[in-house]
Amino acid sequence: MDSETVNIALLGLGTVGGGTLQILQRHADAIERRTGRRVKVRRALVRDPSKPRPPEAADIAVTTDINEILDDPSISIVAELVGGCDPTRDWIMRAITSGKHVITANKALIAQHGNELFAAADKHGVIVAFEAAVGGGIPIIKTIREALAGNDIQSVAGIVNGTTNYILTQMRDSVPEGFG
Repeated sequence: MDSETVNIALLGLGTVGGGTLQILQRHADAIERRTGRRVKVRRALVRDPSKPRPPEAADIAVTTDINEILDDPSISIVAELVGGCDPTRDWIMRAITSGKHVITANKALIAQHGNELFAAADKHGVIVAFEAAVGGGIPIIKTIREALAGNDIQSVAGIVNGTTNYILTQMRDSVPEGFG
């Protein structure tokens, strides 16, 4: 199969970034079979380039300069694995305006800047994939967008955070009769 290669840059190559890299490399053949496209991590933004990296990162251009990633026209997807909103919001906005798709699990970024990022993504014809930032990885966003697309959903309510759910369940079960 002659397939197009989709080049990815990771913003962060610590525990999460290293794990993401391993998963992408381990499942590269399956991804190619399903999509007809080969995925290849080409670049990674790191704080300390002298830090030892896993063997899987040997072929990746490691940099401390975000511009090397955002100005690289060969990069199609930027995976944000740093967290927080500053400076990640600016990085993600630049990636979007440069025509790069974005993947993030950054809850704070989506909560504080989601509307702005989604509007910019629509304007520039790219995708901001944020499924892992909500519902503990439950595919709720995909379900709402695809399976329930014909429905007019006004809101979704529930507790989808495992820790919060546990605490509230313990509180409910520990309330003496007559309280509440």
